[in-house]
Amino acid sequence: MASTLALLLLLSPFFSLCFALPREAIFDAADILSDSSFVSMALTLEIVAENLLEQSPSATVFAPSDSAFKKSGQPSLDLLRFHLAPLPLPPASLRLLPAGARIPTMLPGQSLTVTTSPSERVASLNNIKLTESPIYDDGFLLVYGTERFFDPSFQFNNQRPNPNSNSSCSGKNHTQSSSDSFDQAIETLRSGGYSTMASFLGMQLSGVAEQSGITVFAPADETVANRIGDFSEYPSFFRRHVVPCRLLWNDLVDLGDGSELRTFLEGFAINITRSDGVLILNGVPVFFPDVFFNDKVVVHGVSDVLAAHDNTLRVDDERIVFDPSEL
Repeated sequence: MASTLALLLLLSPFFSLCFALPREAIFDAADILSDSSFVSMALTLEIVAENLLEQSPSATVFAPSDSAFKKSGQPSLDLLRFHLAPLPLPPASLRLLPAGARIPTMLPGQSLTVTTSPSERVASLNNIKLTESPIYDDGFLLVYGTERFFDPSFQFNNQRPNPNSNSSCSGKNHTQSSSDSFDQAIETLRSGGYSTMASFLGMQLSGVAEQSGITVFAPADETVANRIGDFSEYPSFFRRHVVPCRLLWNDLVDLGDGSELRTFLEGFAINITRSDGVLILNGVPVFFPDVFFNDKVVVHGVSDVLAAHDNTLRVDDERIVFDPSEL
């Protein structure tokens, strides 16, 4: 009972999140864009707000400059959708994204590709740099400036080196680990918009990752708040998002379509497919690969909660999410 109460206190801020972007925030963003010499995008944002942005609880807008509008003319609705991401991307999160990571957009089947090099301070997508800081940021709606329009046909062919992960779901990893490896994962999640998952990790998994590697598929805070029901679902929710082995991004992309990963929720597996080059887990895209990794813990950001079957939800809410004896 005490653990349930503590979890309630930790998660209560997230259950007050709004379910749609308020019109006032969108028009505030348009005003600031206009004052920041992004007049064309400010006017466009007001026009498309009702049809696009007000349908999402959060969004990131990539706003081309006035010179880009002058050169290219008024963009199509599809091109505008390609400049809108249905999730908040603060600068700290963008800087953590590795080159080649995919960011979903509001244009179905199309994603932006991170092209930031390790030496760059400013993030770039599809080889176009963003403004270093958002022009507008209220925590739910963020707006970055760009010099040009993104090209939907952009192709990214860079191959990331395999960092000798020794990852395998057929066995457990017993590599040497420092005592603070788990704390590092929790801190990175908290600073990157995954505080809810960090709370689960801190309360339920402390010390377990030191015994064997794990991979966590983490939905963002606002997604968790909108999708979890009563407290009896918490244990099954967390179990189905954690795999009892260490899988870096390079390991995941090497898995073939139809591959399945067993999770800590008995009877629940994660099925791997692909759509337009985006890795899909149980119908949910991976949009933030390698949010964090060390020699024990790997975390990947996913765009939604991984769906559970009805028969996997009936788990005693007093049982700890991970029992070290299971490993």
